[in-house]
Amino acid sequence: MSIVSKVKTFFALDDEEYEYEEEYVEEEKTPMKTNKSAVQAQKQQNVVSLQSIQKSSKLVLLEPRAYADAQEIADHLKNRRGVVVNLQRISPDQARRIVDFLSGTVYAIAGDIQRIGANIFLCTPENVDVSGSISGYAQEDELEDVRW
Repeated sequence: MSIVSKVKTFFALDDEEYEYEEEYVEEEKTPMKTNKSAVQAQKQQNVVSLQSIQKSSKLVLLEPRAYADAQEIADHLKNRRGVVVNLQRISPDQARRIVDFLSGTVYAIAGDIQRIGANIFLCTPENVDVSGSISGYAQEDELEDVRW
């Protein structure tokens, strides 16, 4: 008595299930080319074109009123959103503390922080590239109201 028949009698398998097992065993004997082409066909179904994916980026404008608002700015940066921070309505001491906190946050996420005007900063995560610069009138405004 063969092992297959012993297993069949032990588990009381039906003939249909046994035939399925035989077919499965026969499929394993097929050449490897058939198996590779089936795997390649399955992989091609899972491929998505990068052009079909459109992700919108956000730029958040914030004007903190206290140092406690710095955490909200950091949360936006951690969520990969750019933030423009206007520090004109906050005391110079708290503004310095916020800039220090944001500098550490930007460093931790490999982002960038740039001064774009008098007491206005642009903080960006690593997925945002900033090109160009602002000059001219912005520099004249800085001379009138220098906070640090």
